[in-house]
Amino acid sequence: MKIEIERKFLLASDRWRGLVQRSDYIRDGLVAVSDGRKTRVRIIGERATLTVKSKRVAGSRYEFEYDIPLDDAGLLLEICGSNTISKTRHYVQQGGLTWEIDEYDGTLQGVVLAEVELDSIDQPLEMPDWIGAEVTGHPTYRKFDMLQARLGTAGPGQR
Repeated sequence: MKIEIERKFLLASDRWRGLVQRSDYIRDGLVAVSDGRKTRVRIIGERATLTVKSKRVAGSRYEFEYDIPLDDAGLLLEICGSNTISKTRHYVQQGGLTWEIDEYDGTLQGVVLAEVELDSIDQPLEMPDWIGAEVTGHPTYRKFDMLQARLGTAGPGQR
């Protein structure tokens, strides 16, 4: 079990692009959601995971992630139907932290968000000059709510 403490931001510029150390293509599907809790399936290259996240309380939540067979993940993504997204995740090291910049394609084409995971809720954060406004916890920037808004259906947080 891991405690996830992350903050999410808009991007102020494309200066981060010159700092990217590696990138991964990711497909995500929302298997289930209830009262702020969610279960997600993800494929990154040849690795597949099933992740269960608890409701966020005071900026953190429990996260349980398990490797699953790639074929199972592919079937789960099919079952997720329209609750799937795809993106390229770019990794940038700055200020002793790994920033993850998610550049969405498909239905969310054009959305680019940065996230950083912290060790504690009060950990000081050196803001790179390419980081814009913080959107942590803002429902407009939850990926599956963004997806549902673009599709014109009720989002997981609105059911």
